[in-house]
Amino acid sequence: MKNIVGVRFKKLGKIYFFNPQGLKVKKGDKVIVETAQGEEYGEIIIPNRFVEDDKIVAPLKKVIRIANYKDNKHFEECRRKEKQAFELCLKKIKEHKLEMTLTDVEFKFDNSKILFYFTADGRIDFRDLVKDLAAIYKNRIELRQIGVRDEVKRIGGNGVCGRELCCCSFLSDFETVSIKMAKEQNISLNPSKISGNCGRLMCCLKYESDVYEEKLKKLPNIGAIVKTEDGEGEVDSIETLKEIIRVKIKDSENDGYFYKKYNVKDIKVIKDGTSEKIDKEELENKKELEELERLEQTDKENSN
Repeated sequence: MKNIVGVRFKKLGKIYFFNPQGLKVKKGDKVIVETAQGEEYGEIIIPNRFVEDDKIVAPLKKVIRIANYKDNKHFEECRRKEKQAFELCLKKIKEHKLEMTLTDVEFKFDNSKILFYFTADGRIDFRDLVKDLAAIYKNRIELRQIGVRDEVKRIGGNGVCGRELCCCSFLSDFETVSIKMAKEQNISLNPSKISGNCGRLMCCLKYESDVYEEKLKKLPNIGAIVKTEDGEGEVDSIETLKEIIRVKIKDSENDGYFYKKYNVKDIKVIKDGTSEKIDKEELENKKELEELERLEQTDKENSN
């Protein structure tokens, strides 16, 4: 067991474990910590606690001190300089006619470098821009291209649900999302309804994905032939979470068909369906859905 504290450097950023070195801290305290990139200013999110050794990535970096008045003032000064650098960089981007969108600027607490975050459709030759910025600030300059999800996270906003975007309120990591998740949850396959403010698939498609995936293992596929108390029929639709299926059964008396719902435990699968159901909406939006999948894959590759 090791005594640790959890520190976060940015709003909704990842929480990192540090060795408090005997310091007693509480949630919300500001601290100066040792990192691979030098000293950083962070906030205590998890106060002192003991955790199992196998849950820690060794070696643990150290908490140097609880932030003092001078540290707080320096941190505020860095934030002020960032706003000025943002405006200046925008001007330089325009001068160099670069097809890029500046999203954020970060002055490292230990004055080791200045980071400029941007988005762009492809690769950008920003060497002249870096030279200009380095000449002005006399410091190491680093430009980092980020994805559209990161951009929206920094800008903020509200989702179609009316609430603040997940990435701006509690989501610290972006997980891969797929059209398959929307299909499994019987969500409309209209790109405008399953895309977020970033133009990518909504992150919330992932939240219940594991539950649906587990439930679907117990259920027959659409088109399966099943035996019911009313005779044999074909699975027409599925209510996944309730584990209820609607079956199309031939009506021998009226020479037609009738539909009835059954609990999955009350039917027996004779022949499971093998073909994946493609609905009308999926066919109508095929190109747009394929583009969403392509963008998702591209973002994944760029983040690796």
